Amino acid sequence: MPQSSTTITPRTRRLITAILLLSAFVSLASQTMMVTALPVIEHELHVSLNAVQWLTTGYTLIIGIVTPLSSNMYDKFTNRHVFLWTIGAFIIGTTIGCLATNFYSLLLARLIQAAASGMLMSFQMTTMISIYPIEKRGSILGLSSLVISTAPAIGPTLAGFILQVLPWRWLFISVLPFMVLVFIIGYFKLQNFSTPREIKIDYLSVLVSLIGSGLALGSLTVFELNLAAGWAMLVSGLIIIALFVHRQLHLTNPMLKVQIFKYSSFRLMTLVGIFAFMILLGTEQLIPIFTENVLGMGSFASGLILLPGAICNGLTASYIGRLYDQYGPKWLIITGGILMIVASYPLVTLSSHSSVVVLTIAYAVRMVGNAFVFSPALSEAFSALSQSENSHGTALNNTLRQVAGAVSVTMLVVISGIPQTPVAGIRLSMWITVILIFLMLITFGHYLSISKRR
Repeated sequence: MPQSSTTITPRTRRLITAILLLSAFVSLASQTMMVTALPVIEHELHVSLNAVQWLTTGYTLIIGIVTPLSSNMYDKFTNRHVFLWTIGAFIIGTTIGCLATNFYSLLLARLIQAAASGMLMSFQMTTMISIYPIEKRGSILGLSSLVISTAPAIGPTLAGFILQVLPWRWLFISVLPFMVLVFIIGYFKLQNFSTPREIKIDYLSVLVSLIGSGLALGSLTVFELNLAAGWAMLVSGLIIIALFVHRQLHLTNPMLKVQIFKYSSFRLMTLVGIFAFMILLGTEQLIPIFTENVLGMGSFASGLILLPGAICNGLTASYIGRLYDQYGPKWLIITGGILMIVASYPLVTLSSHSSVVVLTIAYAVRMVGNAFVFSPALSEAFSALSQSENSHGTALNNTLRQVAGAVSVTMLVVISGIPQTPVAGIRLSMWITVILIFLMLITFGHYLSISKRR
């Protein structure tokens, strides 16, 4: 018999929250751990740099393709079945990675992990929204944003530490026990609290979504090789996605309820969160490029520069969620924007003589500011959604965030290579992140003005 959010005991809530956050953290950290290992794998498996990059590019691509399907899975099956199948798939992918003897088996492992990770992130957010009362939504989504922001930043540092002493297969071996533990706990302790609905999956929507998102995301990797082909793929993908949206608007039971964009809170605050995530990932990508190419530091040392910022972001996000429940988003997001702007000065004035300490502090302050924005934006985006719309909201939110994150990283890395010197390139890309901060604040200001008129 399914339980409702009001009948689930506090102990059960804590247990569910713990296994969801742990599994989400491991899957997100796994996504970025491979970045540090690419040169090692390229050498050991005798593959080209373009080929080995598909271990990370393919992961992002599959997440973007699978995530839109997650709302249907949550509606059609029980939460228990979705969770166990998803964790089971991640374990299978990780096991293949542990045993991989060639590049293709390793790529298969990563793609299976990615498919499970795409499902898991939406499931985690939808479930946590469902099992907690609405007055605690800020606190609980603060924990979710802690994982979303912190795990990708810690992944490369953790991988760098592992690769100092162990072979690359330990990037898979090290996460396997955690996911097996999560599966065992979930199997024996996770109760069912969702009610499946007899919905008919529109397979044409699934196919159109796969093709459209695949072309759009795939174009980001093609841009670096062939600009014309990249644009052709991107435009084709966007046209197909537009057809997908048109179909969803005319279906009785759509694969994704895109109608929820009619809520200004979901539409605008999702956009605020997307800008914050683009700034986070972009800064996180640019700093190691600067420290390695300009300051001559190694990948592990570069990862350590990001670690204090990741920790500060995580600690702040968990606290900001509680403040949102008490005071709302206004002053939290304004404060976060100010912190991010202040921290930008050392980043847009980087040089070959820049202090590593100042760089570390500037990054940490920007990450604290990001936590002030991302967690409240995530909570406010879901404030107008009904219980039946939450799974569609999380699928849309996660999909758009993943796509925007991939776009920001590709865009900023490409822009950083335009000027003649690496320093000038990094500075230019950092200025782009400042523009994103102002766009984020303008969007939030527009939301406040709409809310005031209501």
